[in-house]
Amino acid sequence: MRVTKKEIKDRDVVTGLLSQCHVGRLGTVGKDGYPMIKPLNFVYHENKIYFHSAHEGEKIEDITRDSRVCFEVDLPVAYVRSAGIPCKADYLYRSVLVRGTAHLVTEKQAKLSALRQLMQKYQPQGGYDDVPEDKLQSTAVVRIDIEQMTGKQDLGKESERGAVLDLLKGNREPRAHFERK
Repeated sequence: MRVTKKEIKDRDVVTGLLSQCHVGRLGTVGKDGYPMIKPLNFVYHENKIYFHSAHEGEKIEDITRDSRVCFEVDLPVAYVRSAGIPCKADYLYRSVLVRGTAHLVTEKQAKLSALRQLMQKYQPQGGYDDVPEDKLQSTAVVRIDIEQMTGKQDLGKESERGAVLDLLKGNREPRAHFERK
């Protein structure tokens, strides 16, 4: 990371972002050698990332051909409007970037566990049944084994930091923007 002061050093904050964010972006190597990015739902569980997919398609083809992947999530926090000089405008955020290898999960109980974890993340209030056998067979589950994980953030200038941290903790009403002079 070029700007080390933006690195998130607290691992709990990094893993918290993976639990909190609902959409991640999977980067694979496409068949033409170009990077491909695909947004998807995912769950972070026991230091691994899981997502589900059809058995066929670009994601699965890319992973089968080259298991090296990257994965990214970000949490936009606030836009800082400029009250004059355009360069004073800024976007405050937190993000996580993962490098690892992707593997198809084939063992039935491991697939069921990953799918349950996904449901618990996206529908924590419950109210859903077990995965039917036919759906389990027609659904691919992919596990990303994490090799490197880094967090990055820009929470603004010192004068803004307290308000931004309150916003992240939910102690203040979300604001669409801050203003910087």
